[in-house]
Amino acid sequence: VMKLNPQQAPLYGDSVITVQLTEEDKVEDDVVFYLVFTGSTVQHCTSTRKINPGSLETISPGHDCCETVKVALCASREGHPVLVVAEESFQFVQDEAYDAAQFLATCAGNQQALNFTRFLDRSRPPAADVDFLDEKVALAFRHLKLPAEWNVLGADQSLTENIPRETLMHFAVRLGLLRLTWFLLQQPGGRKALSIHNNEGATPVSLALERGYQKLHQLLTEEESREPECWSTLSHTVHSGAYSVTHHRRLDVYTLTAGA
Repeated sequence: VMKLNPQQAPLYGDSVITVQLTEEDKVEDDVVFYLVFTGSTVQHCTSTRKINPGSLETISPGHDCCETVKVALCASREGHPVLVVAEESFQFVQDEAYDAAQFLATCAGNQQALNFTRFLDRSRPPAADVDFLDEKVALAFRHLKLPAEWNVLGADQSLTENIPRETLMHFAVRLGLLRLTWFLLQQPGGRKALSIHNNEGATPVSLALERGYQKLHQLLTEEESREPECWSTLSHTVHSGAYSVTHHRRLDVYTLTAGA
């Protein structure tokens, strides 16, 4: 039996999983290990990276629903058939970051909810917490199936730009969430949100300046803004027909996802 640590991951994936091999699985260097996650409607196959002779690591795939799946550890070696060497179960769960992303997505135009996010800001979290929050909420947001008509400014597009109001962009910038800001910029209404003033007359751009978030300010004001470096630590997915391939740059592992 292999040991997976942890034995669960958030729906949006991208967290590190360590695989402890048993004595008999610690084999020659030319063996390549894969993990195959079999869910009710999709299957993922991930490559792994050897940390030492007894352990591997990989990245949890993003999954389509909360459920317990079967994980098979497969060993492949040139000239030999692929072997399933161990099996274990693994759980995909909806965590707080996912809840938060869903809440924010639903509240895009809701002033009461957005004012609540301003209240949260009074207790400025330390930088490390902000980075953690930024990464998880951006990953979760990216994983949500946003409706085609979704807009950073909410559903009511009839509001003219000169009505002062809070926006999701104000929220992301005020907390210094670089990844989330970048994600929102790519969405419908993202660029438009940059010029909207709130009740104090602040735009997301002026907030970034006032708070001394230089990278963020640059991101919002450059003509051709490039994706921030911190975005590249997240995995990158390419879709092709019924398949998708995800590359996680930090660990250099790949995931192939297909309908089961």
